[in-house]
Amino acid sequence: MRAVQLILILIVFFGANVYVFYRLFMMTPTVLPLQILLILAAVILQLPFFVSLLLGNSLPTKLVSVLYQIGTSWIIIFLYLFIIFALLDIISFTHLVNIRPLITHSWLAWGVLIGFVGILLIMGNIVYYNKKRVEIDIKIDKPLARPLRIVAISDLHLGYGIKKDELEGWIGLINAENPDIVLIAGDVVDNFAKPLFEDKVYKTLRRIKARYGVYMALGNHEYIGGKIDRNLNFLSQSNIQVLRDSATLIDNTFYIIGRDDASRKYRNSLANITDRLDHTKPMIVLDHQPSGFEEAQKCGIDLLLSGHTHGGQVFPISLVVKVVFKHSYGYHTANGTHFYITSGLGIWGGKFRIGSRSEYVVINLQGQ
Repeated sequence: MRAVQLILILIVFFGANVYVFYRLFMMTPTVLPLQILLILAAVILQLPFFVSLLLGNSLPTKLVSVLYQIGTSWIIIFLYLFIIFALLDIISFTHLVNIRPLITHSWLAWGVLIGFVGILLIMGNIVYYNKKRVEIDIKIDKPLARPLRIVAISDLHLGYGIKKDELEGWIGLINAENPDIVLIAGDVVDNFAKPLFEDKVYKTLRRIKARYGVYMALGNHEYIGGKIDRNLNFLSQSNIQVLRDSATLIDNTFYIIGRDDASRKYRNSLANITDRLDHTKPMIVLDHQPSGFEEAQKCGIDLLLSGHTHGGQVFPISLVVKVVFKHSYGYHTANGTHFYITSGLGIWGGKFRIGSRSEYVVINLQGQ
């Protein structure tokens, strides 16, 4: 079934690419070298992402990094080109405006299209690199000896796209908050740990300073490369304590509970994980995918932290995410349980944030 789904996705993707490049060709001025370049691009741009995904552990890291960044950036560019051409075709087919002569072999149309998409991507790239600091004060109905300062992050996606130099800047932001504890809601590793070991990224992650340490739950991307044991080894060397359907009592005061990713059919229920815990103590749950809100309320969870959605990452994917998930971003509360779904500190693929922000969350947790 999965093979059939993958084949259908590939057929749709390549079919949509054929449509986009056909429309680009029809818009391109009749200059032979330019048309030849466009045809070559139509062939070449389909390969990098799939090569990096399938052969990421076999090819040289620098080559895979270039292929990955080109391939994933093209997916974002392709998305906006597809939307623009679809809208133009709808206008043309309805005969509301006769725009076909204006967008056929036209330097003006070509320039406007490239300029618009280019400006959109530049702005999206600037927004991505300007991390948003979100601070929230939360009061719970259980005792805490002292307020707890939490830095919550998710979706770092370290690997062929996001590397050590970028991570170093993030570590500075985290440590500047002087956190008691750092909590990560999954997807530290993008797909493969190979480039992370080669660059000794685990040494950079060790520089996170927090009184109680760094804890995380696994995300779906820790499993995607099919090398979960190697990814767990990397996280262990990074001094990140991974909780897989388990809980740990911190300073005999509060619990951190980490759930395995929702993509794992075998994962335990939250009720079973918390059954033998002391429910008079604060309980904080890390669950990568934003689900199980009702279950968290029934189990008396005080704070649930999730990621995964990236806040949609780019418009109009953000609209799709809002349909798929009951809560896709931000702070929510119900029946004494507080939830925060972060859009993530990093990003998947091309480094563009259009209609979303990359963020780190500072939570000041107070007890009775």
